[in-house]
Amino acid sequence: MTPDMKLWTGRVDAGEGELARRWHQLATPFAPGLPAGIGIAGFACDEGVRRNQGRVGAAAAPAVIRKALANLAWHQAYPLCDMGDVACSDGDLDAAHLRLAAAVEQLARAGHFPLVLGGGHETAYGTWRGLAAAHPEKVIGIINFDAHFDIREAAEATSGTPFAQIAADCATTGRPFHYLCLGVAEPSNTQALFARAGQLGVQWLLDSALNQAGLPNAQRTVQDFIDQVDMVYLTIDLDVLPASVMPAVSAPAAMGVELPVVEALVTAIAASGKLAGADLVELNPQFDIDSHGAKTAARLAWSITRHLATGSF
Repeated sequence: MTPDMKLWTGRVDAGEGELARRWHQLATPFAPGLPAGIGIAGFACDEGVRRNQGRVGAAAAPAVIRKALANLAWHQAYPLCDMGDVACSDGDLDAAHLRLAAAVEQLARAGHFPLVLGGGHETAYGTWRGLAAAHPEKVIGIINFDAHFDIREAAEATSGTPFAQIAADCATTGRPFHYLCLGVAEPSNTQALFARAGQLGVQWLLDSALNQAGLPNAQRTVQDFIDQVDMVYLTIDLDVLPASVMPAVSAPAAMGVELPVVEALVTAIAASGKLAGADLVELNPQFDIDSHGAKTAARLAWSITRHLATGSF
């Protein structure tokens, strides 16, 4: 993995001093011994989307999101490094998952906050395995912003199976499986998936409950979930947002959850002091309109890292 540092370019306000810095001015290639900070890794893969009969193209997203992040104003409290991308050009998703897990584990063990840029939602299984390996004694709860449960049963891994795979791993190793899915679209999940969610002990809130009026209840639900675990893994499938805001995904949402509601909850999770790592997935640049989707993904990445509590990772 070698980062493409040419992606980190943007405006320089040299006359305004250190407080005028932007992300591209802070980004440095990952190397052992760097001060603890935000560590970016990409998962340039949409093999799981292809297997799940979705619109492929998310493999190009990590570079696009970096470009959108590069020119944002720097208000973060930690240094920034980039590890580069794990690719899956040969169709071997299992091997790609192992490489992503190794990258996430390396970042976490080096003291960095792993921020993974997907890729399809198959990204989640690799992110989880890396965090679980880095924190073997910790109870890690998963908070997923998503229109879909992604707990399908299938003969091979896809973008629709990551949390079923994680549940199976937890059952095998004796780890507790704590999973909260926020923004579930009832028309997009079969009764079989709701039944499986119940069997696995999944908690969820429907997209229809995640609005400004329902935000206080959602905040309580999230806080109660965080209180039950040692650490949190946050994963954001961008198809949780309305199609009018985020058309650039494999499965655009007919209704979705408005960005201010998602951002308010994400901010609270980041500020909890328990966030161990995060990923953003499913951006498909082929369907982006004037980079709206990339900018939205970058905004969420910015919010996560801006509000990270000191010492939370």
